Amino acid sequence: MRKHIPREVKVLLRIYDASSLVIDTLGDWARGRNVSVACFYFDFADQKEQSPTEILSSLLKQVVGGLVDIPETIIEAFRGEEGVIGGRKPRLGEIVEMFSDISSSRPTYICIDALDECLDEYRGMLIDCLKQILRKSPRIRLFLTGRGHIQDEVELYLAGRVVSVSITPARDDIIRFLRARLGEDRIPGGMDESLEEDIIKSIPETVSEM
Repeated sequence: MRKHIPREVKVLLRIYDASSLVIDTLGDWARGRNVSVACFYFDFADQKEQSPTEILSSLLKQVVGGLVDIPETIIEAFRGEEGVIGGRKPRLGEIVEMFSDISSSRPTYICIDALDECLDEYRGMLIDCLKQILRKSPRIRLFLTGRGHIQDEVELYLAGRVVSVSITPARDDIIRFLRARLGEDRIPGGMDESLEEDIIKSIPETVSEM
């Protein structure tokens, strides 16, 4: 029997390797179907440039780029900016409305990875915009990942709409992963058994937050 999935699903994970696997699987599943998948990966080194407007613009471009027929409202919105000096980008509120127009034609999945790397001053605004998108766009689903400390913040903004899954790494899994990566080292003399064992011993017996 197929397990029932809530109408709006938002999943909060802690391990980015796991989230990448989910996103890749979702992308493979959507291929060939009338479904859009758009992803944004936060980069700690580029936090100041990752404003809510830039993030949602990037997601919108991905969705629009995969459409055969672009909604006329979106075409008109961009056409209306052609005469503006400097080519003004759509405002945040306009982007939220565009997502509503897109979702009327096909199911859309928005994936945002490493949400905890978003600047505090931006994160609340971003989550609030996602809340508005969900309210206006019943066919849009969110998949959010991040470390556990932002779970309360996400649930506060998206009250009653969040399905959270916490994943804690197992020490044995980390050791297997490290041994595999260390085995790929091709620098002569860069790695030997002694150094590898010292690295493995540095992993604490109890691993929690990463």
